[in-house]
Amino acid sequence: MRSFSEYNPIVITVYIFSVTGIAMFCNYPLLIAMTFIGGVLYYIVRNGRSHSRSHLYFFMLFVVLALVNPLISHNGVTVLFVMNDNPVTLEALLYGINSAEMIVGVLYWFRNFTQIMTSEKLLYVTGALSPKLSLVLSMALRFVPMFRRQSEKVSDAQKAMGLFKEDNIIDDIRGNMRIFSIIITWALENGIITADSMAARGFGTGRRTHFTNFRFRRGDMIFLLTDIILLAICAAAIAGHKLEINFYPKLRSSTLGAGALTGAVAYGILVLLPVIAETEAFLRWRYLKSKI
Repeated sequence: MRSFSEYNPIVITVYIFSVTGIAMFCNYPLLIAMTFIGGVLYYIVRNGRSHSRSHLYFFMLFVVLALVNPLISHNGVTVLFVMNDNPVTLEALLYGINSAEMIVGVLYWFRNFTQIMTSEKLLYVTGALSPKLSLVLSMALRFVPMFRRQSEKVSDAQKAMGLFKEDNIIDDIRGNMRIFSIIITWALENGIITADSMAARGFGTGRRTHFTNFRFRRGDMIFLLTDIILLAICAAAIAGHKLEINFYPKLRSSTLGAGALTGAVAYGILVLLPVIAETEAFLRWRYLKSKI
């Protein structure tokens, strides 16, 4: 078994949208908790103790989202306390926590997705559907780091010439506006140069090829089939109203019977597939190193 990031880009894309799709269209707390835990675990497995600041940002976002709903929504029959003549209900609080957990969990999964999917992988996935969309997407991803580097160069040059100082608010605003104007002019000029270069190289006159040839291997097919089967089991449980909950006006949930338990277990395995793949690849690598 390979690590999750080494699978075919189509397999990775289908998997990410399978997990996040279930989370966004089903508000059952057990599934939402699995989404959140799976996303955080895989992020930690991939990055280790680094990116700790990202965890802090996500935690702050979780707290804000969880507290906003009970403050602006006063639905529910179980009143916890009254603030400024507005009741704060238990149902609104639970709904806010559940929604915040869903949003942050999905953000974790898409953060993992952006770390795995390079511009070449995205070009490979979107190229089969729409070559023009693939081109626009790859160029947009390319221009983001270019903009950042060019902005730093222009800012350093402006400071070296003494055109503005950071400790002066007025000079700082004028300097940043000047830098923004220069960057916009550079971007337009760079776009014209890129278009002329592509036309000179014959873009659009023949069949497009990819720099990296991603092939479907046996492991890709096994992972994709596993993903589809687990997704179908969980989707069947959701469609059969086995995993259903209503927060308003009073908290009511479907009983956790055999159908609901099967769907929950299937989804739990689904969200842990990348962690299982990464762990298996790590242990196999450790084993092979021990044999040297």
